[in-house]
Amino acid sequence: MASSQPHLATNAARRTAFSQGLRDGLPFLAALAPFGLLFGVAATEAGLGLRVAMGFSLGVIAGASQFTAVSLIADGAPALVVVLTALAVNLRMAMYSAALAPYLGAAPVWQRALAAYALFDSTYACASQAYPQHPEWSPRERFLYFAGAAGPAIPMWLLLTALGSMLGATIPAWLALDFAVPICFLAMVAPGLRTLPQVAAATTSVAGTLLLAWMPYSLGLLVAAVLAMAVGAEVERRMTQRTA
Repeated sequence: MASSQPHLATNAARRTAFSQGLRDGLPFLAALAPFGLLFGVAATEAGLGLRVAMGFSLGVIAGASQFTAVSLIADGAPALVVVLTALAVNLRMAMYSAALAPYLGAAPVWQRALAAYALFDSTYACASQAYPQHPEWSPRERFLYFAGAAGPAIPMWLLLTALGSMLGATIPAWLALDFAVPICFLAMVAPGLRTLPQVAAATTSVAGTLLLAWMPYSLGLLVAAVLAMAVGAEVERRMTQRTA
């Protein structure tokens, strides 16, 4: 009887971690709804069929880069420009991965692979807040938390992509769904701007994107992303030198 108690406690801790991830991830679904519908509509307007749009969402699961790629495809941009710009938009995922590696690095390969697939803005926002608050969690419990945060978002993203693709232009303009996209990103990014390098990188990216909006095929976004990373790294380097 005594030997079963640690096992029961472990199972309870795992259920608690998963449930907390589920609770933390649910509020993001409200912002995900217009985001997914908009992508389905944009994909239809760009000439992509339902199957292509669904394959896009299933294979990428990154709304910002998907919007960017579809916009460039609609503008007739070369394939290389589409790929490079979408990758530049998704460079933040590399930074997300580096930030979560200390917490999930000890997990089995298959768990890390699933976490990498399900890593997007909302799951990172949840994990980056929860992991430091629960240093007692094991790698398994951290993965279960991540699975809880990502679980509802993935099927909902696919369902909304399908709905947006099928409804297309029938969605009335007065709903102003496109307004939810920047609000969603502001809500996720703003709390993370805690240090001077982060603020410098964010400011540079905004200023660069606005100043370089004249560049064709949205190449200003690609240049602004590179400039923002360079400025953020340089500010952090100088701060480290001063501290040393």
